[in-house]
Amino acid sequence: MDFNSTSTECEKSCREIHGSWNELSRLGAALAHRTRSERRQIKDMYRILFRDDLVERLHGAHMSNPKNEMFKMLYIWMLDPAERDAMLARDATADSLIDYQTLVEIYTRKKSDQLFFTKQTYLAKYKRNLDKDISSEPSHPFQRILTALATSRQSHQDNTSHHIAKCDAKRLHEVGKGSNGGVDESVILEIISKRSIPQLRLALTSYKHIYGCEYIKTLKGSCGEFEQSLRLALKYIYTPAKYYSKIFHTCIEGRTVDKKTLSRVIIGGEDVGMEEVKQHYEKKYGKKLKDVICDRIPVGDYRDFIVALITGPVSA
Repeated sequence: MDFNSTSTECEKSCREIHGSWNELSRLGAALAHRTRSERRQIKDMYRILFRDDLVERLHGAHMSNPKNEMFKMLYIWMLDPAERDAMLARDATADSLIDYQTLVEIYTRKKSDQLFFTKQTYLAKYKRNLDKDISSEPSHPFQRILTALATSRQSHQDNTSHHIAKCDAKRLHEVGKGSNGGVDESVILEIISKRSIPQLRLALTSYKHIYGCEYIKTLKGSCGEFEQSLRLALKYIYTPAKYYSKIFHTCIEGRTVDKKTLSRVIIGGEDVGMEEVKQHYEKKYGKKLKDVICDRIPVGDYRDFIVALITGPVSA
């Protein structure tokens, strides 16, 4: 449903949300299928109607019921993209062992300006600098890759060039093995720092077209720390929907469902397109993602909400 044509439907949804606060199934049903734009309008209208911040109210409910996964997921779902990524980034950097995989996802979101807003929100909310929080001594390969990605996002638009992609593909091939048996790190970081995410993706596509194999697969046999870090980052850049389908499988099919990771991949799935993620999942594992979730998560409001989120529509 589009709220752009009328405020009546938005107001109706807000009153439904306000009246179903003690009925989580109704609350989830009222919010699950809302697009990012509609959720933003709901928050604005809710504040006008009830003089209350819907997100803060959800956060308060989550803090009062920390074991209630439904309140937590509702809160995450209603955050703006920069707020959600700032929260994920803080979780990823809070421990001594930094979660670089989550940070790669944050640094390569679809909208090129989102990283800027995430860093601003991170600074405002946590009084910390994200770039400093991901740093370490000696520097981790992922840190150097993230720094290159951040430089790319600051300097380049998303327009792509097939000529540049072919040149980059040939360069990747030429510097494939450095003197130590690994790739030439300085060249790789230079390419990443000077290209947008769509341009990097096109270069990887060109590489496969020219040389008959995926560049990522040429890194598979390397035991170098930089090569392994690069491989994970490029997997996300090259085929993000395929990447998220694999993470879905890992967090759902384990001995216990990893609900923290499940929340993260639903956010990522919304960014890259949940329909494509589901298609990759079914093609790879021979099962519908919805069916696996229903098999692995107990019946209840939380499961119903997760199923509603992945069945969409979820778009900007």
